[in-house]
Amino acid sequence: MGAAMLSELATEIVVPVCAVIGIAFSLVQWVMVSRVKLTSESHASSANSSKNGYGDYLIEEEEGINDHSVVTKCADIQNAISEGATSFLFTEYQYVGIFMIAFAILIFLFLGSVEGFSTKSQPCTYDKEKMCKPALATAIFSTVSFLLGAITSVLSGFLGMKIATYANARTTLEARKGVGKAFIVAFRSGAVMGFLLAANGLLVLYIAINLFKLYYGDDWEGLFEAITGYGLGGSSMALFGRVGGGIYTKAADVGADLVGKVERNIPEDDPRNPAVIADNVGDNVGDIAGMGSDLFGSYAESSCAALVVASISSFGINHDFTGMLYPLLISSVSILVCLITTLFATDLFEIKVVKEIEPALKKQLIISTILMTVGIAIVTWIGVPSSFTIYNFGVQKVVKNWQLFLCVGVGLWAGLIIGFVTEYYTSNAYSPVQDVADSCRTGAATNVIFGLALGYKSVIIPIFAIAISIFVSFSFAAMYGIAVAALGMLSTIATGLAIDAYGPISDNAGGIAEMAGMSHRIRERTDALDAAGNTTAAIGKGFAIGSAALVSLALFGAFVSRAAITTVDVLTPKVFIGLIVGAMLPYWFSAMTMKSVGSAALKMVEEVRRQFNTIPGLMEGHAKPDYATCVKISTDASIKEMIPPGALVMLTPLIVGTFFGVETLSGVLAGALVSGVQIAISASNTGGAWDNAKKYIEAGASEHAKTLGPKGSDPHKAAVIGDTVGDPLKDTSGPSLNILIKLMAVESLVFAPFFATHGGLLFKIF
Repeated sequence: MGAAMLSELATEIVVPVCAVIGIAFSLVQWVMVSRVKLTSESHASSANSSKNGYGDYLIEEEEGINDHSVVTKCADIQNAISEGATSFLFTEYQYVGIFMIAFAILIFLFLGSVEGFSTKSQPCTYDKEKMCKPALATAIFSTVSFLLGAITSVLSGFLGMKIATYANARTTLEARKGVGKAFIVAFRSGAVMGFLLAANGLLVLYIAINLFKLYYGDDWEGLFEAITGYGLGGSSMALFGRVGGGIYTKAADVGADLVGKVERNIPEDDPRNPAVIADNVGDNVGDIAGMGSDLFGSYAESSCAALVVASISSFGINHDFTGMLYPLLISSVSILVCLITTLFATDLFEIKVVKEIEPALKKQLIISTILMTVGIAIVTWIGVPSSFTIYNFGVQKVVKNWQLFLCVGVGLWAGLIIGFVTEYYTSNAYSPVQDVADSCRTGAATNVIFGLALGYKSVIIPIFAIAISIFVSFSFAAMYGIAVAALGMLSTIATGLAIDAYGPISDNAGGIAEMAGMSHRIRERTDALDAAGNTTAAIGKGFAIGSAALVSLALFGAFVSRAAITTVDVLTPKVFIGLIVGAMLPYWFSAMTMKSVGSAALKMVEEVRRQFNTIPGLMEGHAKPDYATCVKISTDASIKEMIPPGALVMLTPLIVGTFFGVETLSGVLAGALVSGVQIAISASNTGGAWDNAKKYIEAGASEHAKTLGPKGSDPHKAAVIGDTVGDPLKDTSGPSLNILIKLMAVESLVFAPFFATHGGLLFKIF
């Protein structure tokens, strides 16, 4: 079998050092963003600022650079957005905190009852000759790791939101000096979030493993079973963040668009629109805080799935700590790779014109993927023995280190393919979105038909990419292969998140420019940044959905092994009923989230109409709208409406496992995975395409686009309606579905000991 070149001590040093480097790098980026001042005194001096924020005034300056009133307005608007976002998240976290404590108690009771809360050692699950720590220990440590994962997830989302609301007005102010400056501020802020999240996730997991090891000693099977709670905590918080944030942002967005743009014919983000602050707050709580928690959840789960399988393979049996921590080594290298990649966007190349923005963001994905391939090769060569065995449903399968490299590599490149296919279908530079825009000539109905068709069609290539990576990685390294393929897809997470967070920051910057009454040219620049951000947000969602599919399959494999199911036979009625019900769950879940957005948007539309009709002088700009009421409508609706979908996802595995047993539950997981991935991809791409079709008409950059515009024309109104229909699809239902698939799988894995011992009550009775 041989040993890895990297010693245990070296592994113990490399992982935390890389995590600390990631945190330090994000702090450096934050300091650079904070150099853009939001106070008017320092403005005369900062007019001389340079390529990356310090000393070269040759770059195009613009009118209003010393206009103090604009700076003050921007600072005020930023404050309002930041306060709205913070108060919403605090309210959300109070409710989520209650759930967190209740669920932690549930984990303890369910897992503790497996052996009747006994404190005696018990025979190990996979090797009956050996004695392992009692089930009560697993219950206690699973509960602790669940709480750790939940807190880290909440923290990731909250920090991301804080950084985004800190950077939005600074991006607006830099846009006065040219599009390149604004791009750098928005991108750096995104990088702060990306690196903080990747490094925190890695560091907390690493510390947890080492602390748990003090108690578990040589019982690695029990140790890594308890660690799975970390993934469960991460994803359960992400579910509420995604659903709550998604309902908030879309209720405000739909309300603002329908009354403002379609009925009153005023521009987007016009300060006269009462829902405009709520809309901008929504970008931060949904797209930033929700996305942060979601990708952290994926990262935590893919690591946990790989660790669980490795603990019952030769790594765990021979106590090879370096081999065992292979998933964490990949994440460590990814932080270094993404750090180098980020420098390409912020320091090595400068953007001078609008058309360079999207290629610069795409280059980030390509560079990080190529460098990461090299990084994975090095880690696999030094961190894994040349040959080892992986647990494969009861037998040990011999795997070579180059095969493991291919498993991670195939996941990494499949992610890139999914990213580019998503871009092709959602960017207005290509024909699919232009066709959707063209269909607006004949009204909203044809726009909706074309958009739906585009979404369904965009599923084809990503599914083949996922299928190929599953086949390759499973053939080489069984379920462990699939888990590391998911990690491969997520290995560029810091860059992916930077690109992703850049979108909402630019969107907010545009909103602030409009509200502060800045010139048309500045708004054009922020719109260009935002349009590129829309596409990159769709790419980010593609990554999240693709990795969710692989993660949940790996967790499914770990669950099947842990619950001691030898085969999942579709022809047995127990499994088939699970399969068909599981395939229905994503539809039920989407129905709940769409309806929630619809009913919240209805209240918002009524309130915005009421203000326009009853506040004298509002349309003329003499009176100020009541922003606070709209913020309150969004907050109340999202808190109330996030609970039923959350309960559906969290309770399904518990009810099915307890009453129908592990075989039916395995059917439910497979069904939900297969149908959820398709709906998630089509929903987020349809929504993204409608949004960019509207932006294509508004920008009027090509001859074709000019024939459809300008803003306020009939085709433009049809495009706005399509965009409004697509909003809950792309920002609420679609992104939340990937959490549904992962969360049900990781929850089943955590509760597997209980289901295997006490599950299937109904079948036992009859």
